Amino acid sequence: MAKHREGEVTVFLGADSALEGLLNFKGQARLDGRFTGRIEGQGTLFIGPQAQVEAEVNSTRVVISGNLVGNVQASERIELKAPGKLKGNISSPLVVMDEGVLFEGHCSMTGEAGPASTGNKITLLAAKG
Repeated sequence: MAKHREGEVTVFLGADSALEGLLNFKGQARLDGRFTGRIEGQGTLFIGPQAQVEAEVNSTRVVISGNLVGNVQASERIELKAPGKLKGNISSPLVVMDEGVLFEGHCSMTGEAGPASTGNKITLLAAKG
């Protein structure tokens, strides 16, 4: 089994690419294209500013700068960075949102990431503009 170095991108989907199905990764994955399906990761998932993702996501860390429709679970943290847009429920012990992001869904911040639709919920609706 090949080892990867800390901080090395192990999966990359370019801006002109599209993929549908199950993405399972260890390390770091970066999506800049279109992805539809399910994402399971042990590491960090980066969704770039040009990305269009429709998926159920479960990873250690998730950083969203693009457009994501679907529920997200992260065992450590979720970051929404401008100009990111997320429509779905999120669950993680730590959630960070930059000014200028669009988030529509429920947020559950527990000591342990559980199903995105359970736990104490905070509803956040961000207006456009």
